[in-house]
Amino acid sequence: MTGARYEVILLPGSVLPAEPAYGALLETLGDRADAVAKNLEVYASDEPPPAYTLELEGRGILREADAHGFDRFHLVGYSGGGAACLALAASQPDRLLSLALLEPAWAGNRRTPAEEALSKRFAALHQLPDDEQMAEFTRLQLAPSVEPPPRPDGPPPPWMAKRPAGIRAFLRAFETGQLDLEQLRRFDRPVYFALGGRSNPDYYAEMAKRLAEVFPDFTLETFPQRHHFDPPHRIEPDKLAHSLLTLWQRAEA
Repeated sequence: MTGARYEVILLPGSVLPAEPAYGALLETLGDRADAVAKNLEVYASDEPPPAYTLELEGRGILREADAHGFDRFHLVGYSGGGAACLALAASQPDRLLSLALLEPAWAGNRRTPAEEALSKRFAALHQLPDDEQMAEFTRLQLAPSVEPPPRPDGPPPPWMAKRPAGIRAFLRAFETGQLDLEQLRRFDRPVYFALGGRSNPDYYAEMAKRLAEVFPDFTLETFPQRHHFDPPHRIEPDKLAHSLLTLWQRAEA
């Protein structure tokens, strides 16, 4: 690798805040990247904005980039944050040098039958009490043979109280959102997709196949032992950091 310091913004998913989500990856990257882990706009207040959309997250990404003096930058997004990154790639492609998707939670509403069936089950989560919603939200994203991760010991952290409402806001945004796939077909920057081998294949593997047909420069990497709730940026940061640095170097060559 070169000695370049790549300018990067990283977006977490709808559960963990940015710092615990990306702490291991940021430590691994060290001074090879000027990387900013940004919290989601959906959690900026006590309640999600009443008309929340992924465009709100996109505006937040650009504000963060401008605040750090990033004209064009590399964008990394996991789960709900990955969905926001896809939306920004469609609407503001000229700001991005590359795009790294870590199992984005949504990639538009043109879906395979398997994806559509699972999306309907996600959409029904808002009818469940908060505890049941979180349990089902977790289970739906894992391969059928994979046990959900155990609950952490002790009381939940204070930020956890915002998560059920935030997840519902994301799901509504996915139901009503539009992703311009034709614009993404014109996105000529390198795109990387990290897929967990133990995540629900009817959702994430199908999404990866679909996006591979959309983006002209698309790289898929599978992490066989990972799933959506033990993702590589937390559990295998060395391997993911190598892949990201390779992506960024190629994007700036």
